[in-house]
Amino acid sequence: MTRMKAILDDPVKSPSKAPRWLSKKFDMQGVVFLTGVRQYIWYAERLSKTYNAADRTFCNTIILSLLLIIFNSSLVMAQEPPPAKVVTTNIVQKKVAENNSFLGLLDYERSSQISAEVAGLVTEVQIKDGDRVQAGAPLVSINTEILDQEIRLNKTRIEQIELKIKHSEKNYRRLEKLYAEKGVSEKSYDDSLYAYQDAMLEKQAIENSLAMLMLKKKKSTIYAPFDGVVLNKNIDIGDWVQQGKLLVLLGSSNDLLVRVPIAETVLQFIQSGQKVPVQINAFSKEIMGTIDTFAPIADEKTKNIFLKVRIPQQTTVAANMSATVFIPTSAPKTLSLIPRDALIKFQGKDFVYTIKEGKASILPVNIVSYLGNTIGADNPYFVTGMPVVIEGNERLRPDQSVVVAGEK
Repeated sequence: MTRMKAILDDPVKSPSKAPRWLSKKFDMQGVVFLTGVRQYIWYAERLSKTYNAADRTFCNTIILSLLLIIFNSSLVMAQEPPPAKVVTTNIVQKKVAENNSFLGLLDYERSSQISAEVAGLVTEVQIKDGDRVQAGAPLVSINTEILDQEIRLNKTRIEQIELKIKHSEKNYRRLEKLYAEKGVSEKSYDDSLYAYQDAMLEKQAIENSLAMLMLKKKKSTIYAPFDGVVLNKNIDIGDWVQQGKLLVLLGSSNDLLVRVPIAETVLQFIQSGQKVPVQINAFSKEIMGTIDTFAPIADEKTKNIFLKVRIPQQTTVAANMSATVFIPTSAPKTLSLIPRDALIKFQGKDFVYTIKEGKASILPVNIVSYLGNTIGADNPYFVTGMPVVIEGNERLRPDQSVVVAGEK
């Protein structure tokens, strides 16, 4: 108390060093800055008595708040997420070839340029571009009013000639008996015979003409020659068509294929009839195709060869759409087969989750072959029987506890 009294009474005799409780507020000359003003120690002591109680209460409040925050944070960090329920399957290993993706174009191997066989005015068009038609379905109809009149006329002529035939036949039979009895001349007999034969031939000519008219009428309706897709319609109602005019371009829906250019060095790894995965890029649709054959002429500059890969009928495709075909590019080797459902994407790379000691463990996957619903990987840490998560993996985190709810 004596020392403090001396400091407050005589600021000149104040020590050059601040007391311990103010040491961090003072410089080495015993000067403190309070409220932006340079002050001496003794003045600071007086101020500290006034504000000491409020300062300590404030500090205690801050400390308590910090302790509560730290405590709550430690509780949150200490809580682990509950075990995730997952479904797993086991990795199998098999000898398969590596494959690479090649971009090709959809095409119809068989197409028909349907033309008019008779001239006439188009009265009905029953298709439009993109329509799918069955074999024998009517496509275009041509006016047949004139043909119908000619058909009726020829049918009437046939009825007339049939009467003529009856008359000439009856006359011929009568003269034939008389000629046998020497009752008529040979000329009369011959005339009756030739008249009868001429009537028969005339009837046949009219019947042939009628058949031609009927055929023209039949050809006035153009039918689909096979099941297909209308690629182009070049006609409409009211158009006059000449014989041979192109009306419709029809692609066979049963002859859909992908023409894909491949390097000549790949031919050694493929064979006709081999199944390969195909993806229709427009719809991200995956199907299986069958290698058919390849074009007998290679590109002169690139040495690429066009490979034909047949695919099943598709309802929503167009010629020249792009398709990705996975073609074998190596000899068969042992690869780990993993279902595609097990794959997850992270930063553009492929991973799978396996289970170790009841926790999820994430592993990168190096895909070297696409095999429909599975992929082939050559990572050395994949072994036969290793479990991989195929359901529930999209919500997993590394080292998260898991419970296997089922296996497939």
